[in-house]
Amino acid sequence: MTDRPDAPRPPIEPIYFDEVFRTQFGYVWNSLRRLGVREADLEDLTHDVFVVFHRKQDQFDVARPIKPWLFGIAAHAASDYRRKASHRRERVEDTMEAVDPSPRADDVLEDRQRKELVTRAIESIDDSRLAVFLMHDVDGLAMPDVAEALAIPLNTGYSRLRLAREEFTAAVKRLRARHGGGP
Repeated sequence: MTDRPDAPRPPIEPIYFDEVFRTQFGYVWNSLRRLGVREADLEDLTHDVFVVFHRKQDQFDVARPIKPWLFGIAAHAASDYRRKASHRRERVEDTMEAVDPSPRADDVLEDRQRKELVTRAIESIDDSRLAVFLMHDVDGLAMPDVAEALAIPLNTGYSRLRLAREEFTAAVKRLRARHGGGP
């Protein structure tokens, strides 16, 4: 008798949907926001991700981390969302006010400018490479987990990451040049 390497492994322990929902809701919400989902649509789309998770949780290998799998579902949901004509990618704005009112005004302005620069540079990354960039470089996930979550070959993941980094770097340089080399 030989074990097939592609045969699904039995779960080590049961997945508890309520616990995953409670502990990962914020992560999924923020991931969708970074993937270009409008603020007004975040709650609905976050719930849609968990509906897919609930429907497919028996396919999840509990020996693997949950975040890459959830991000993969979120990336697919955000991609479908962006394809709809009624949804266009918006710039993500930082609407949170500082909790501590003591920072100097020039520090606050510089911080906002940096965030705006990063946000606009991320917006310039092609949709086909954005999820790889966010999962690997922003969330710090290992490329094998990223590739598995997005159902792409590992080398494709590395290629997309390289191209996304090039796009991000070029966008930062372009945006800094337009604004006189600032943050």
